[in-house]
Amino acid sequence: MITKLPQVLSEKQVASIIQLIEHGSFTSGKDTAGWHAKAVKNNLQWQGESELTEQIQTGIQGALTQHPQFTSAAYAKSMMPFIISESTLGGGYGNHIDDALMVNETVLRTDISCTLFLTPPQDYEGGELVMNLSGMEMAFKLNAGDAIIYPSTTLHRVNPVTSGSRKVALTWIESHIPQASQREILSDLDCARKDIMEYHGKTDAFDRITKTHANLLRQWAMT
Repeated sequence: MITKLPQVLSEKQVASIIQLIEHGSFTSGKDTAGWHAKAVKNNLQWQGESELTEQIQTGIQGALTQHPQFTSAAYAKSMMPFIISESTLGGGYGNHIDDALMVNETVLRTDISCTLFLTPPQDYEGGELVMNLSGMEMAFKLNAGDAIIYPSTTLHRVNPVTSGSRKVALTWIESHIPQASQREILSDLDCARKDIMEYHGKTDAFDRITKTHANLLRQWAMT
C-alpha cells in the first residue's frame, strides 16, 4: 500500500529544517551504499554536529508520528534515524531495493520506507521517486512538507535531477504488522469507521467495524 501523507511539516517547519541543514555539509552517498548499490547511487548525504542532528531528528520524527494517516497506515514499532539526502545536477539513485535489515541500536526489519520531501517541486527538474509495481511504474514528486510511505519490498529509483536541487528526508520503519496486505486491510477498516462516525455517528455498523479492526490487529500484531 502506497500512502501519501500531506503536510507532515508546515512551511515554517520545512524552513527551519532547511536552515539547520545549512550548518552541516553533504558527502557522497556512495560512502554508505552496499556493494550492489554503489553503481547506481549518485546522491549526497548530510552530516552535522550531534546537536543539529538531534534537532532535525526530533522535529521530523515527532511530526511524522503525530500525523493521523501515518498512525493508521504504518502501525510503527521502531524507526531508523532520518537521513537527509540531496540530489543535484545528474544526481539520483537507480533501481534498487532497500536493505531488509538495518542496524541502529538494534537490528530493525524494514517493512515500510518513507520519503519526506523538503524541496518544492518547482525548484528542481527530474528527481521523481519512481516505483515499479508488477511491471508498471508510478512516479511521485510531492510538495515540500509532504511524505510518502510504501512497502520496503518495492523496487524503486530516483530519476536524475536535471536542474536545481532536491532535498528529502528518508527513514525506514519496522511495523507491528509486517504484511503490507494486512496493513492495508486495517487501514481500510479504520477509514471506513471514521467515515461512519463523521456522517452517521456511533452506529451499530461503527461498533462492528471497530470490533473487527481491533480483533484483526490483536491477531496480526507482532510485539
